[in-house]
Amino acid sequence: MLQIIQVELIRKPNWLRINAPGGENYSNIKQSLRSRNLHTVCEEARCPNICECWGAGTATIMIMGDICSRRCKFCSVNTGKPLLLDPYEPSRVAQAIKVWGLKYVVITSVCRDDLGDGGAEHIYKTIKAVKSLCPRTIVEILIPDFNGKTDSIKKVVESGSEVISHNIETVRRLTCKVRDFRASYEQSLSVLKKCKAIASSVYTKSSIMLGLGEHEDEIIETMKDLRSVGVDIVTIGQYLQPTSGHLPVVEFIRPEKFDTLRDIARLLGFAYVASGPLVRSSYRAGEFFLEKHLTHK
Repeated sequence: MLQIIQVELIRKPNWLRINAPGGENYSNIKQSLRSRNLHTVCEEARCPNICECWGAGTATIMIMGDICSRRCKFCSVNTGKPLLLDPYEPSRVAQAIKVWGLKYVVITSVCRDDLGDGGAEHIYKTIKAVKSLCPRTIVEILIPDFNGKTDSIKKVVESGSEVISHNIETVRRLTCKVRDFRASYEQSLSVLKKCKAIASSVYTKSSIMLGLGEHEDEIIETMKDLRSVGVDIVTIGQYLQPTSGHLPVVEFIRPEKFDTLRDIARLLGFAYVASGPLVRSSYRAGEFFLEKHLTHK
């Protein structure tokens, strides 16, 4: 207990200081989300970049409610018994994206282990609704592991989303400590491998959090494992403890280390790498990736 208290009292370094939320775009997006009864992972996961991203007119929409069936030790999204799916949510998501005029949108979801398909059909309907109403919008979907069910993974991959993202989260050694017991390192690799096998033209993406006690050789091993299953894009960021009830930060990683890891990831063959203290899985996805790759396909 003494060790945890000491870690919690570690002061955030200067490079992790952020502005308080505000601004016209921030207010407009928040009002638009509320009027359509939509949720964002930006708010639920207490993302440090909410001011920057919402200020730029982008947001990561979270579907299938705001209650997750899993209880990962790093995540601040509410856990418990999820609510019934809203059949009108796909159309509301599409309408919001059209109003915002987004060129690139990230859609994610809570885990829904209470559903036979893990929510794959609902995700499919949401992406189809977006593509129907906003045919020029590039869609990235951040998916759960669906308990490894191939049919569910296939359903989502065939939805028309250009980017399929699933997060490995941490290194192999720390997976049991960091993630829900139903998640596993190997299962996440398997999900990403299946996505690529089903549709080789789809870009696959994953994310690694640092500062949980991992070693550099373990991070490199994780990146190599991701490349071995064909992952195209990797994001690497600093874990920040959302509340006192979540895992404490073991270490604040210096920006120079993120730069080094970015260079290593590039040498390993990733098509794109975002690595920095405030980088998150969906952080500035359009700005980072859209112009460089998808518009030139």
